[in-house]
Amino acid sequence: MENTAEAATGAAHDSPKPRLHAVRHERAEVIPERLAVVTGGNKGIGLEVCRQLALQGVTVILTARDERRGKDAADSLRSESKLPNLIFHQLDVRCDTSVTSLAQYIESRYGKLDILVNNAAISGIVADEEGLKALNIDAETWTSGRAANLLKEVFQNTYDEAFNCLNTNYYGCKRVTEALLPLLKLSTSGARIVNCSSLASELKRMPNEKLRNDLCNINIWDEDRIEAVLKTFLEDLKNGRLEEAGWPMMLPTYSVSKMVINLYTRIMARRYPEMRINCVRPGFVKTDLCWNLGVLTPEQGARGPVMLALLPDDGPTGCYFDQTEMVKVW
Repeated sequence: MENTAEAATGAAHDSPKPRLHAVRHERAEVIPERLAVVTGGNKGIGLEVCRQLALQGVTVILTARDERRGKDAADSLRSESKLPNLIFHQLDVRCDTSVTSLAQYIESRYGKLDILVNNAAISGIVADEEGLKALNIDAETWTSGRAANLLKEVFQNTYDEAFNCLNTNYYGCKRVTEALLPLLKLSTSGARIVNCSSLASELKRMPNEKLRNDLCNINIWDEDRIEAVLKTFLEDLKNGRLEEAGWPMMLPTYSVSKMVINLYTRIMARRYPEMRINCVRPGFVKTDLCWNLGVLTPEQGARGPVMLALLPDDGPTGCYFDQTEMVKVW
């Protein structure tokens, strides 16, 4: 992987997109009333979202980067929870070929998609996990952002990790969404897109006042402008200027990635008003993503994404939810 900002932005724009025609082939199985894709579905919140959607009668395609872990997770859900309506398909959201393969699989087998839950994410940090545990930071200090100074000794913001984080959290979400849009447009039950966000995305955590104000104004944003901001962020990180330039210092790359996820959600909601497209903070959940420091269970964290995946046709769109409650953050 090239370690350049241009490589990250180029991956999202220049790669060939699958040409989908959503024709039901003779081999196609019975088309489910509702079909969902969940990214990062092999553990944590993603796994629980798969389980809860399947319990609601949705046919769920659980995706994961690691094929063995993904298959094991799907097999476990099918056997332990008696959920035959759960399927595994390998997916690396950073890889155009992998994303295309998933889209073509859904096209050939089902000819449409109803729900997309973009859950796959990484922290963007190299962590000294033993040192982190020794700090014994409580949940309130962590979620308030006041832990930023304490974490300087145990977190490293490397360029490679930042690049990978943006390519997973933002570009991966965008890559999957764009590839599956032709199938979502053919939904027979009303398309739903749920983008998992974070408390770290809330604009009160952005020290740069001009950028904070700009982020509130959806009218000036498109994907090109988002890419320009991310390129500037990577340049400032490479040059050791994050604090000077006014970027968030608590999990900086993760925070920025989720801020632009919120923007992308609003852009897409305006572009496709017939769909219900929202972003959600699952809560401070005990998962590997936050080094198991959270206080909520994955079952609790999945409730918001599942609720938004099953919204009625007159439900909200282009909104941000804190778990199951809509809140205004821009």
